[in-house]
Amino acid sequence: MKLSHLTLLGAPLLLAACTQNNDATASDEQYVDYVDTKIGTDFHGHVFVGADVPFGMVQLGPTSIPQSWDWCSGYHDSDSTVIGFSHTHLSGTGIGDLFDVTLMPVTGEVTYARGQEENPGSGLWSYADRSKEVSVPGYYSVPLTRYGINAELTATNRTGLHRYTFPKSDSAAIVIDLQNGGCWDKATDVAMTVEGDNRIVGQRFSKGWANNQKVFFVAEFSKPFESFELKGDGNLFGRANFVTDSAEQILVKVALSPVSIEGAKANMAKEMPGWDFEATRLAATDAWNSELGKVTLTTSDDDARKIFYTSLYHTMISPATFSDVDGKYRGADDKIHQSEQNQYTVYSLWDTYRAQMPLMALLHPERNAEMINNMVNIAEEQGRLPVWHLWGNETNCMVGNPGIIAVADAIVKQTPGVDMERAYKALLTTAADTARGGKYREQYGFIPSDKMNESIAFDMEYAIADAAIAAAAAVMGDTANVAKFTERSHSYRNYLDKSTGFVRGKLTDGSWRTPFDPNSTNHRMDDYCEGNAWQYTWLVPQDLDGLVEFFGGRENTVARLDTLFTTSSQLTGDDVSPDISGLIGQYAHGNEPSHHVIYFYTMLGEPDKAADLVRKVTDEFYTTKKDGIIGNEDAGQMSAWYVLSSLGFYQVEPASGRFWFGSPVFDEAEIKVPGGTFKVVALNNSKDNKYIRGVKLNGKDYDKMYITHDDIIKGGTLEFTMGPKE
Repeated sequence: MKLSHLTLLGAPLLLAACTQNNDATASDEQYVDYVDTKIGTDFHGHVFVGADVPFGMVQLGPTSIPQSWDWCSGYHDSDSTVIGFSHTHLSGTGIGDLFDVTLMPVTGEVTYARGQEENPGSGLWSYADRSKEVSVPGYYSVPLTRYGINAELTATNRTGLHRYTFPKSDSAAIVIDLQNGGCWDKATDVAMTVEGDNRIVGQRFSKGWANNQKVFFVAEFSKPFESFELKGDGNLFGRANFVTDSAEQILVKVALSPVSIEGAKANMAKEMPGWDFEATRLAATDAWNSELGKVTLTTSDDDARKIFYTSLYHTMISPATFSDVDGKYRGADDKIHQSEQNQYTVYSLWDTYRAQMPLMALLHPERNAEMINNMVNIAEEQGRLPVWHLWGNETNCMVGNPGIIAVADAIVKQTPGVDMERAYKALLTTAADTARGGKYREQYGFIPSDKMNESIAFDMEYAIADAAIAAAAAVMGDTANVAKFTERSHSYRNYLDKSTGFVRGKLTDGSWRTPFDPNSTNHRMDDYCEGNAWQYTWLVPQDLDGLVEFFGGRENTVARLDTLFTTSSQLTGDDVSPDISGLIGQYAHGNEPSHHVIYFYTMLGEPDKAADLVRKVTDEFYTTKKDGIIGNEDAGQMSAWYVLSSLGFYQVEPASGRFWFGSPVFDEAEIKVPGGTFKVVALNNSKDNKYIRGVKLNGKDYDKMYITHDDIIKGGTLEFTMGPKE
């Protein structure tokens, strides 16, 4: 669908609707045309589908009747039901929440409930005509067959704009649904109040994955409603009634705030003062073009181009803005704070510290600094850095101290704008916390497997975080903590069992847990976390030398690593984790603990083996199909792996700033960085010529098998000469 062009009179609205850090300008190349938002909507991708802007507070899109694991984003390709259009969604997560402030246009009387697909006469829902659905970055449209209404959506950062085309009806309505939240979310306190004849203000407090979520909103209608009625048990629904002519359009703009109704009003006044749907839509498109255009590609592989830009798009849905236009935000202490910098939420850090955050540091350094400072604010508000933060709430989801790794990485990279002293203090404060198994590490030097569930996973992730602190301590000149945390980062060695060659549950008395089966996985109920002994044995990105020593030298380590990729992919156990997907042998690309492992080959002096596997993953596990993501998207991490790996490198070690080489997919890529442009050139590149045979940096021969963050952000040219297998 082509975008209409703005007249000069529309320019002020365009500027008002654009709310990104950098001014969005129209690009000659429409990068949004390369994005397919349906990739990842089948299998277990769990991606968001709808209208948003990069890192926006609002993700406005359809929400379906089913509320289970594969509907964590509110949308799945297998189902075409819609209960309404919600203003918040998660993308790629393995737990569902949000779906706040849902609007549904209807005609006639309806039952104020979600409804059941097998009983078409009940509930507030409709089938969506997917054959006429349009979904592109910043815009979504679909006909609702039950009501004969066409729905269109676009958004700014904090505001969603709806345009509904009604049939002729004397019983048309737009329903505001405050009951239905995402999956396990339940409303606890809701309110709606009429202001004038076209405005509703209210709040939705809820309890779910986020234990105490607070959303305030203001909704304005382009046409005065005939009446407004509270409906349903507990007045969880509000119905704005209209009389409509054939093909009449009614617009609704809805602004959100985590702070107050007044905050929502201010957000609307700043970001969407008017009613120009096309101007708002074009501004959203320009915002996406501006961000996607930070990387330009030269390639004849149109599918790879589409996968790349779709992946890049997925890395910019979250973290999401979590402060109002006046700088107010709700802190982790549930108090209102003020900041000159944007605050954020949806920190899926166990996933994203591995690739999405390092990518953020390259492509969005100013925003990355804001996020790191925001994490430090959270640490000061709740006593420790975030683990998995969601709308002001610490969910404590997943294992380890991933916030430490993200913050330490910023210190090591000397990220401009980060308050280094506060950030370093937050690292040490969090590392001293004895919750979540920390007390056992202090007492025993590791977490005994008879003391808590997922002991190996917790301890090994803590060890990675400790290595990151040691790296940050070195930058800060704190030699005592370099030694302390380097030693702590070796705690994983307690689980290395020479008799089996795997990490294995170890008990308080020093004995091994029995029986032992390296293929066994019981989802979230064993010594690992969404994995087994095969995968967790290699979860040592901070200490490959330690693994080499354990296996008895480099050659033995390479042979053992070969076995990981060639052994049977059979999984055993009473409740096999569905997160273990994308298997090559027992390497599981569909889940994050494996994401660095391929690059161990490069670090061990076997880059051709890394190249083979990188290309296998990029070719087979990322496709243009709806099931084209091999596991949960996980808030951008799965896609960030593709973005970095397809460029030719990946950061393995935590807080190191070193990106190890694999196999570049594209003939040429230009990346906008603070120092100008960093160009990656792959000469003679093809599916057969996928092996690096020579490297030059800025025209000079380069003898390292990694590139540093500092060299990338300076700008310049990294040139690979590619060739066939020798």
